[in-house]
Amino acid sequence: MSRLQRREFLVKKKYVSEIKERDWVEEPFLVRNKIMAMAKNGRPYMTLKLMDRSGEVEGRVWDRVDEFSACFERDDFILVSAKASVYMGKMQLIIQELRRLPDEDVDISDFLPVASRPVEAMISDLRERVADLGDLHLKALMQAFLDDQEFLEGYSRAPAAKAMHHVYLGGLLEHALAVASLAEDVSQRYPALNRDLLIVGALLHDIGKVAELKFDRSFEYTDVGKLLGHIVIGVEMVEEKLRTIPGFPKEMAILVKHLLLSHHGQYDFGSPKRPKTLEAVVLNSLDDMDSKINGVQTHIEKEPDSESAWTQYHRLYDRYFFKGYGQGAARMPIGDDMSGPDRLNGEKRGTGTRVEPASPRKSSRFGNTLEEQLKGKSLNLFASSKEGAPNE
Repeated sequence: MSRLQRREFLVKKKYVSEIKERDWVEEPFLVRNKIMAMAKNGRPYMTLKLMDRSGEVEGRVWDRVDEFSACFERDDFILVSAKASVYMGKMQLIIQELRRLPDEDVDISDFLPVASRPVEAMISDLRERVADLGDLHLKALMQAFLDDQEFLEGYSRAPAAKAMHHVYLGGLLEHALAVASLAEDVSQRYPALNRDLLIVGALLHDIGKVAELKFDRSFEYTDVGKLLGHIVIGVEMVEEKLRTIPGFPKEMAILVKHLLLSHHGQYDFGSPKRPKTLEAVVLNSLDDMDSKINGVQTHIEKEPDSESAWTQYHRLYDRYFFKGYGQGAARMPIGDDMSGPDRLNGEKRGTGTRVEPASPRKSSRFGNTLEEQLKGKSLNLFASSKEGAPNE
């Protein structure tokens, strides 16, 4: 079998999100975890966490355990032949056969989530942004990054974060371009802003994530990322490029670095400095806004088949999110205590503990006329609560 034929065979035809009970699955997966254990009968078995870009599924190996275990490790790609089965409410693959796959036989975009916008289009957008800069010094700085092919490859493939927002290949560049577009819009409304400086800050503020994160198998932090962090790494990258540009103004270099050092806004959020220029204040706000919008949208989109009007609890944002009245909310009366997210699906927030639903109110205050609501109430605004001040 030729290389081309083998690659065609290994194109994924079914993703984790599409697997149904009793399906026969012959697909490549990325091994996220591998655990050897012993059953009660004394026989070894193996539990695998298998993933592709749509999600994760557990795999179980009950036979030929030692033989299969010896041929692959965690973070390898494997081709499995398995029967899909639901066990205790979770999908599981009972693996009959498996073999390790060479890296060159798989497309990493099949296994890690990718940006919806093509990378080529985003790079073209980036080049146009740089070409449109009026400040020749700032344009030279950005051109130095564009001319660095190794940097550009990582910049266009890296995620913007490990868990919070834009967690997919190409997410870093997508996020930078979105913040740059917002910076362009804000600059038109506030002429006092240095438009070119703000746009360059938007494009460069997270460049350290190219080295902070690794994204060849999964999204994890590198050693240098854990030890230094993307803010320090990014400032070092900027300084390295500045040294190659003759005559770059020292004052402008300081302002660019300040944008990177302060874009997280607060010390508690890992920012070495707080924003102390107008451009830094704006960049912090725009970065935060785009990050949160993407994070919430992604969380909502994880449950396309859910009939609830509310999402599952988001641990990092510490809340549930309302998906809209067109997505199951018609079954949730406004006057019902259960309509609040902290009582969603009869669960206490963040505990998963089942509680009994509260009885519906006999009548919603929103269902009464203004005359009925004010009936018997004092309209004396200076009266104390004991004298019959209106209810809230």
